[in-house]
Amino acid sequence: MKKISIYVGSDHGGFDLKEEVVDMLSEGEEYVVYDLGPYDGESVDYPQYAKSVSERVLKDGGFGILICGTGVGMSIVANKQRGIRAVLAHNELVGAMGRRHNDANVLCLGARVIGSALGLEIVKSFLSAEFEGGRHERRVKQFESDFKN
Repeated sequence: MKKISIYVGSDHGGFDLKEEVVDMLSEGEEYVVYDLGPYDGESVDYPQYAKSVSERVLKDGGFGILICGTGVGMSIVANKQRGIRAVLAHNELVGAMGRRHNDANVLCLGARVIGSALGLEIVKSFLSAEFEGGRHERRVKQFESDFKN
């Protein structure tokens, strides 16, 4: 069985939860986990981590997980990258539905909003869900179109 690549990044606000996510995902045999930083809790600028995780997902496949204080900044930066479909999830349903209906390839979490226990459950729900295709595939293809007024 081929292992799924997971690229994880955060800022200082999401550092502790990032460490927990990396530990949890590294315990099993299903994933190859790449911790793209930061590697301590010192203040950093989140855009560089959102960009590096997004670039790895686009280049190498797999999924990204981005964590900051609210998840908002990470989701904005990630979704600016063409081909990234980042979902900001504050509960397990949104994480799973982001995969099922929107073929999300990046999960964004707000560590200060959800806490670690819920954060880990959202990661599990996101990664265990599968894209349903069908009518959702038609809609996802429209994400890449250039909308003109």
